[in-house]
Amino acid sequence: MGENVFLNIASWIRGFLDSLGAPLLLNDLIMMIIKASAVIVFVSLNVIWLILMERKVCAYIQCRLGPNRVGPKGTLQTIADVIKLVTKEFLVPRTADKVVFLLAPLIVFVPPALALAVVPWGDGMAAVDMNIGVFYLLAVTSLSTLIFWMGAWGSNNKYALIGGMRVVAQMVSYELPLVLALLGVIMITGTLNMSEIVEAQRNVWFIFTQPLAFLIYFIAGISETNRTPFDLVEAESEIIAGPYTEYSGMGWAMFMLTEYVSVMIISIMCTVMFFGGWLAPFGWTFLPSWFWFFFKVYLFIFLFMWIRWTYPRIRVDQLMGFGWKVLVPLSLANIFVTGIGMYVYRAIGW
Repeated sequence: MGENVFLNIASWIRGFLDSLGAPLLLNDLIMMIIKASAVIVFVSLNVIWLILMERKVCAYIQCRLGPNRVGPKGTLQTIADVIKLVTKEFLVPRTADKVVFLLAPLIVFVPPALALAVVPWGDGMAAVDMNIGVFYLLAVTSLSTLIFWMGAWGSNNKYALIGGMRVVAQMVSYELPLVLALLGVIMITGTLNMSEIVEAQRNVWFIFTQPLAFLIYFIAGISETNRTPFDLVEAESEIIAGPYTEYSGMGWAMFMLTEYVSVMIISIMCTVMFFGGWLAPFGWTFLPSWFWFFFKVYLFIFLFMWIRWTYPRIRVDQLMGFGWKVLVPLSLANIFVTGIGMYVYRAIGW
């Protein structure tokens, strides 16, 4: 199987370090750095593809051509955009809090990168197979709220400040139903280890036992990533580009990079928690586990893009009301019903 190649490479590197007489602690540290570097490189290259993919999906939905000049069928357009952003001047407003303003784009990518360390990309292919993986992922990704607020506050711009306030209000409001939606799965499996949650779905995927939880999580995930119809953070007709208004060049690009990585993280969590992770559908095990994992993840990413270019933006009062008045009560009801179902299941002795 394909995943054995990666496991064999990791075993070879460990054996090579052992032959050099490296202590166990140093061996583990080097392996951790290699795994983290591989994940970061993959995610960075993947974002280049996702931007091109979104442009093509957008063009198809809106009956336009999309990128078709730079490279074969426009495949090098994103590379050209990266070169433009790297060479573009990074301007710092005269009245900005320079330390906070410059620090925000430097560290905004850190929480998503840390979160990807515990993702099981295939059978036995998690960089860190942590027994509290779900809790860890939710904890580190929630730090992004503070970093977006740093960028808005440091800009010393009223539009950026309003956009930053919307970021905090929106992300905090929708984090609650997002977390509550996962509790049903955690109650059933009795673990926070992402690999064990996937293994628990060998008989039935949790999309069939927790359909409401999945729907709540997916909707809250769209809001957490600040994408249409919940992109109130950068409503161009009202607040220009929100907390990113004063950023240019690579400063702006780092915030956009984080948005695409966040979309990937939400898609990964939908795959792991509700759609069997790397498990093959219908017993089709003739393909490696990582293929099925990425296949499912990219289906969700496509769904994110489909929704973005189909539905209009809602009002900010509708956004907040929907989160607190609809999603939160439904997520609590799902926990209650799941608890009753578990009690009945055990009482009957199935």
